[in-house]
Amino acid sequence: MLFLATNIPMARTTVSLLLLSLLPVQAQAYLDPGTGSIILQGVIAGIAVAWFTIKTYWYKLAALFGKKAPESLLEDDADDNTDAT
Repeated sequence: MLFLATNIPMARTTVSLLLLSLLPVQAQAYLDPGTGSIILQGVIAGIAVAWFTIKTYWYKLAALFGKKAPESLLEDDADDNTDAT
């Protein structure tokens, strides 16, 4: 109990700072059109990284259950795009 009694001022300060940070304040910021394209680029890159990561671990999981993993992750895509000409 002594520990709690000595930290009451610190706890009161922490709660006060948290409540003050929740107050609405007018933002003095400008977002130019380039900001939207950077956000879009980040979202697309995140989707690509997630897809590649899932694909990599999917082949590792399939190899665990007996299916032979391809030599390269690009081999799977090359097999789908071959034409019989």
